[in-house]
Amino acid sequence: MPPVNLRHSVRAVLLDEDDRVLLCRHAIPGPAGTTVVWAAPGGGVEPGETRLAALHRELREEVGLTAFDAEPLPAWRQEAVGPEYAPGHDGVVNDYYLVRTRSFTPRGAMSADELAAEHISGHRWWSLAEVVGYRGTDLFSPRDLATPLAALIADGAPAGPIAL
Repeated sequence: MPPVNLRHSVRAVLLDEDDRVLLCRHAIPGPAGTTVVWAAPGGGVEPGETRLAALHRELREEVGLTAFDAEPLPAWRQEAVGPEYAPGHDGVVNDYYLVRTRSFTPRGAMSADELAAEHISGHRWWSLAEVVGYRGTDLFSPRDLATPLAALIADGAPAGPIAL
């Protein structure tokens, strides 16, 4: 039987004028220690909220982005099944949107304590070469971020979301 209780989330692949992607550093505590994951800003879609409204809210809260150069375009869709992805749910569906923006210093509307409650402990603009060449212990989400990111940079948003 397929999972029926999936949390719906939205994420923004924020690309600046130099094709760098803005990622949030998530430090997630666990029984084996803290796992660091670099992921696109975003989060859950609240009841009654559209995906685009949720995307605008999440970007304002997490990185302080309130204006876009163009309307966000659907890019990727990721389904991850397992209770570790969204406590209280069978898993999560992440809808990723391409958002082009000028480079900025991230500073969201959330306080440091609120960001810490979301396990966010920093932000960084990454070039594709830095993602491809990274050899540290931190992870990316999606794990093979470089492949779909390279296609997105080269070709722009696809006609419809690409399944990750």
